[in-house]
Amino acid sequence: MPFSAASAYAIEDLRRAAQQHLPRAIFDFFDGGAEDELTLRDNRAAFARLRLLPHVLRDVSVINTGIDLLGQPAALPMAIAPTGAVGYGRPGGDIAIARAAAAAGIPYTLSSSATTSIEQIADAAPGRLWFQSYIFKNKTFQAALIERARVADYEALMITVDLPVGGKRERDQRNDFSVPFKLTPKNTLDFALHPAWVLNVLRRGLPVMENLRGLEQASPKPSSTPSASAIATSVGKNYDTAFDWDALQKLRDAWPRKLIVKGVLHPADAQRLADMGCDAVVVSNHGGRQLEGAVATLDALPGIVQAVDGRIPVLLDGGIRRGSDIVKALACGAQGVLLGRATLYGAVAGGQAGAERAIAILKDELTRTMQLCGARSIQEIEAGLLFEPKR
Repeated sequence: MPFSAASAYAIEDLRRAAQQHLPRAIFDFFDGGAEDELTLRDNRAAFARLRLLPHVLRDVSVINTGIDLLGQPAALPMAIAPTGAVGYGRPGGDIAIARAAAAAGIPYTLSSSATTSIEQIADAAPGRLWFQSYIFKNKTFQAALIERARVADYEALMITVDLPVGGKRERDQRNDFSVPFKLTPKNTLDFALHPAWVLNVLRRGLPVMENLRGLEQASPKPSSTPSASAIATSVGKNYDTAFDWDALQKLRDAWPRKLIVKGVLHPADAQRLADMGCDAVVVSNHGGRQLEGAVATLDALPGIVQAVDGRIPVLLDGGIRRGSDIVKALACGAQGVLLGRATLYGAVAGGQAGAERAIAILKDELTRTMQLCGARSIQEIEAGLLFEPKR
C-alpha cells in the first residue's frame, strides 16, 4: 500500500515509513551514529531529562510562532539542517525538502554533498536559502563553490567545523555500506528485498553529489560526467585536517553575507567565534555521527548561550523530534533549532508531502505545547518554564 503522509502523526511514524521503504544499508546510513551510538541516543535523552513547568490561566487563544531569524522573519523558530546524499533515499529529495521549507516560511540549508546543485535548488525552491560547506583541501574548488552560492543569492554561508575526519560508523561497516557503494553477498540480499528502491536506481542511476563535480581525482584527467563513485571517493580524501582559526577568519573576511558556524560544543570556541564576527553558531555534534562520547547538544547549549552573551544567535541541532523539544531548546536560550533527520525521514517516506508533513507535525506540537505552557509567543518561552528533576 502506498504511503500516505496524512497517516503519520509523529516523526517516529515517518521514520518507520522510511525504514520500510529503504534497504537496511541505506536507512542505517541516514539513521545511524558513530561507534556505540551513545551520543546519538543522548541527544534524545537530554530532552527527556528536562521537564516543563507550565503557567496556567492565560489567554492562549492566539499563538504567534513567528520570529526574527538572522535578520529576517521566519514563520517558525526552525530551519532545515544540511543533509547530504538525500537522493540515495529518494530521487529529488533535496528539492522536496527545500520546497517544503519554502512553503512553511523557514530557511533551508543545502549541503555541499547534496544530490541537487546549488543552482537547481535556487531555481526550483525559491525561499530563504543557506549554503553549507565542508572544508576541502582544494581551496580553489571551495572558493568557486562558495562563489556559486553568492551568485545564486543564498543569504547565508554555513561552515561545518566538526568534520576534519569522518566518524567511525559501525552500522555502515556491518552492512557493507561504503561510499563509493559496492555490492557484496551480504548487501545484495538486502537490496533485493526492496525492489521499488532498486528499480528507481536502475532507472535513474546512483545519485551524484552535484556540487562536488570537479573535486574527484579518480583519474589523471577527470571526466566531464564523472560517476557517483568517482565523486564520492574523492570527498573524504579531500577534507582539510589543517583548517584552523586563521583559515576561518579568511573565509569570514571574504564572504559578504551572514556566516554561520556549525559544530560548536565548547563555550570558549563559541566566544571566540562571536569575537571574530561570525553571525550565528550552531550547537551540534553532527547528529551523533562524529565524536562518540561528545556531550548532548541540549546539555551543551546553556554554556554556549552564556559564552556569547547575546552578541550572536545560537541555534541548536540534534535530536529534535517533538514540538516540546523545540520549546525546551528555546527555554534554554536557543533562538531556533535545525531539523535534520525529521524532514529527511518525511522526504524519504513521501517526497515533498512527507517533508511538509514532518514540518506540520512539529508546528502543531509546538503550538500545542506553547498553549499548554501559557506561552503566547516565542518571546514568552523562557527559562522559568523549565524544571530539571534531581537525579
